[in-house]
Amino acid sequence: MQRFDVIIMGGGLVGLTLGIGLSRHGVRCAVVDPADPATTLAAGFDGRVSAIASASWKLFSAIGIADRLDGKGCPIERIWVSDGLKPGALDFAPPEDGDPMGIMFENRLIREALRDTAVDCADLTLFQPDRALHIDRTLDGVTVTLASGAQIAGSLLVGAEGRASPLREAAGITVARWNYDHVAMVSAIEHTVPHANTAYEIFYPGGPFALLPMQPGTRSAVVWTVPSADAPAMLALGERGWAHEAQKRIGGFLGDVKVAAPRSSYPLGFHHAVRITDTRLALVGDAAHGIHPIAGQGVNLGFRDAAALIEVIVDGMRLGLEPGDAQLLARYQRWRSLDALSVTVAMDGLVRLFDIPGRLPSAIRRFGLGAVQKAGPLKNRFMSEARGESGALPLLLRGELV
Repeated sequence: MQRFDVIIMGGGLVGLTLGIGLSRHGVRCAVVDPADPATTLAAGFDGRVSAIASASWKLFSAIGIADRLDGKGCPIERIWVSDGLKPGALDFAPPEDGDPMGIMFENRLIREALRDTAVDCADLTLFQPDRALHIDRTLDGVTVTLASGAQIAGSLLVGAEGRASPLREAAGITVARWNYDHVAMVSAIEHTVPHANTAYEIFYPGGPFALLPMQPGTRSAVVWTVPSADAPAMLALGERGWAHEAQKRIGGFLGDVKVAAPRSSYPLGFHHAVRITDTRLALVGDAAHGIHPIAGQGVNLGFRDAAALIEVIVDGMRLGLEPGDAQLLARYQRWRSLDALSVTVAMDGLVRLFDIPGRLPSAIRRFGLGAVQKAGPLKNRFMSEARGESGALPLLLRGELV
C-alpha cells in the first residue's frame, strides 16, 4: 500500500493546484481523477476561459505554474460594468504602472500548464485516469482502493471533484442550493475594433452578457446568460444569426463581429456547503461552493481555498501535527467559511439585482454604479475584490511560499 500525507480526489484546476502547492512544501500528495488527460487536453475539449485574478496569479508564480503560462494569456487592464448600454457605467482601471487586475486564459492552456508542472513534482503522484472504488475514512486515517487495483493511504482526504462531490454527499454535509432559471452560452468572437484588454460586463434583465479579452486584440470570449426558455432557440441559430443577436447586446462598439469558436452551454445554479470539513476530510473549490459566473470569481474562490489549506497543513506539519488533525481542519473551516459565504451571497445578490426589469430599477442601478464610480474608497474596495486581494490573504496569494 502506498502512503501519502494528503489524498486529493479530483484533478481539475483547483485540485491539481492544491497538489502542486503542497508538494512544493514537501507534503506527499496523491491526486486521483477519472478524466483521461488525452481528452481534457485536446484542443476541442471545451471552449471555456477563466479570468485568473492577480492574487491567484501570485499563487501560480509562487508554486511554479506561471512560467508555463507566460505570454499565453491576455492581461485584463480594465473592467467595464454597465446596465445595458445606458450611461452611468462603472469603469475599473488600475494605475498605469500597476499590475493588471487579472489575466484571461483558455482553460485548456491552464490544464496543460498544471499537468506539466504536476508531472515534474517529486512529492506528487497522479492516478489518472483512475477512480475510487472504496474509501474508508476513520479517526485514524484514510484508505482508498482504486479501480486500477492500487491501494493508497493518507492522513487527509480532500474533495475537489466539483459541484456533485461524492465525498461531500457521503459525509452527509448539508448544502444550500438552488437553480437559476438561466443558461450560460459560451463561445468566442472576432471583432474589427481591438478590445484594448478590457473586460465588459453588460447587464440585461434576461441575464448578463460578458465579453472577456483574449489574444490577439480582436478576439474576445463570450459568456452570455439567457433565460432557460430562450436557450434552445438561441443555440439553434446559425453562426451568422447568433453573431447578429450578440451584436445587439454589444451595441457595435467592437465593430463587426463573427463567431470564432464552437458554442456550448450549461445550466446555472448556486450551492454552498454549510461546512467544508469532516473527519479527515476537507472540501475545496466547487465541492464547497458554486456561484454564478457573473464576475468570474468561481475558480478564484477555489484557489483561495487551496492557498489557505496549504498554509494550514504546512504550518501544522511543522508543529508535528498530521494534515488530517482536527485542530488544523477547524482552522481551515474558520478561515474560509466567512470569506466564501460573503462572496457567494454577494454574487447571488448581484444576479438578482440586475435581473429586475423596468425603468425604475434600471435608474436605481445606474445611480448606484455612478455613485461607486465617484467614491474612491468604495471603488478601490470593489477593485480589491476583483483582484482577489481582500480579507485575510494566505501567504501564497501574496506571492510568498509558506
